[in-house]
Amino acid sequence: MLGILSAGIAPGLALLSYFYLKDQYDSEPVYTVFKTFLFGALLVFPIAFIQHVLETENMIESSFINAFLSSATLEEFFKWFILFYTIYQHVDFDEPYDGIVYGAAVSLGFATLENIFYLITYGLEHAIGRALLPVSSHALFGVIMGYYIGKGKFSATSKYKWIILSLLFPIILHGTYDFILITQKNWQFVMFPFMTFLWWLGLRKVKKGRELSAQHFRNQLDF
Repeated sequence: MLGILSAGIAPGLALLSYFYLKDQYDSEPVYTVFKTFLFGALLVFPIAFIQHVLETENMIESSFINAFLSSATLEEFFKWFILFYTIYQHVDFDEPYDGIVYGAAVSLGFATLENIFYLITYGLEHAIGRALLPVSSHALFGVIMGYYIGKGKFSATSKYKWIILSLLFPIILHGTYDFILITQKNWQFVMFPFMTFLWWLGLRKVKKGRELSAQHFRNQLDF
């Protein structure tokens, strides 16, 4: 059991540490980041209940609905809700890159607990595959969500546009990820280029988030 817990937790904490340490200015309080991580983990229970109801009531009639509604929209909306309504106005959210840290935290909290339950059910031999695909993809969905949340909070104009994109883009990417898994027989051949693109996009948002934070602090110095 200790091995499963370690294998289930390690990828999420490693990825969260990576994005956390990329914050080059004012690092976020560990307590606030960890609290956001826990909020994300707790989302597993209501989301799993809703998905169970949708499945037992035969409300999922196609692969597209399964991928983009039951999974992507449901999971990303709840993560976005936590990020927007508990972190967006928080005093510690004081630079654009912070959105990436908190977005990764809430997503990886969800992915970590989900990963632990999966490994308990199906075995430790799935740990590497889970770390490379579901855990890392959730992290990158969170990074992209957090980037646009941060951009929206600190933009002088078009705030609502960036906030909407912070929910819309992760849903599209998450739905595409699940749709590949559900519909492609040899999904590995499609998933590899998709994950390569997702990592490229996520790391690009990390770079741009750091640039936005640098500009934010330069503007503060000008005043």
